[in-house]
Amino acid sequence: MYKRIRDLREDKDMNQTQIAKILGMSQTGYSKYETGENDIPTVILIKLSDFYGTSIDYILGQTDEIKRYPKAK
Repeated sequence: MYKRIRDLREDKDMNQTQIAKILGMSQTGYSKYETGENDIPTVILIKLSDFYGTSIDYILGQTDEIKRYPKAK
C-alpha cells in the first residue's frame, strides 16, 4: 500500500509537500504514510482515493485495477 501512494504521487509529478498540503497536514506526517511508519487513517484514504481518482481497494493493494468504479447513487 505504501509504495502505491508513492507511485500515484510520482505519476502526478508531485512532491510530498504538495500532497501534504492538499491533505491539510505536514510533509513529515505524510512521509510516514509512504514509508509505512504510520498507518493511513480512513479519512486520509478517502481523500487520496478522491484526489487520484482510484479506489481505496487499489491503494490498499486489494486490486490491481487502478480505475475507480462510479459511486453508487
